[in-house]
Amino acid sequence: MVEGAARTYFAGDTGLFDGMAAAVGEIDVALLPVGGWGPFLGHDHLDAGRAARALAALGPRAAVPVHYGTYWPIGMDAVRPHEFHAPGSEFARLAARAAPEVAVHLPAHGERVRPEAAR
Repeated sequence: MVEGAARTYFAGDTGLFDGMAAAVGEIDVALLPVGGWGPFLGHDHLDAGRAARALAALGPRAAVPVHYGTYWPIGMDAVRPHEFHAPGSEFARLAARAAPEVAVHLPAHGERVRPEAAR
C-alpha cells in the first residue's frame, strides 16, 4: 500500500484470495498484475480474468494493469504476440463487465497515470 495523494494498492505477484477486499481496505487506485512469463501463470498469480474479479471485489476509483508486455524472451513476441501484448486490453475488457464503475487506464510504456486524473 502506498499512501499519498491517493491510497494505491500495488498487488505485486499475488493471487485472488478470499477476504482480499477486507485485507486491503479502501483504496483509490489498484495496480494489478495481469500477465507474466508464459501462457499459464498458476492460481497463485493474477491473470486478466482473476484481476478483473479482484478489481470488482476491491472497488477502487481507478485501476492500471501491470506486469505484462515488458520482460519477454527474445523472439517470443514474434511467435506468441497475443501473450505478450493482450493481457492489458483483455483486463480492460473484462473489468468493464466486472466493475464498470472503475476507470481502467492502459498507459503506453513510459506514459504516466496521475491519481488526480482518475478522480
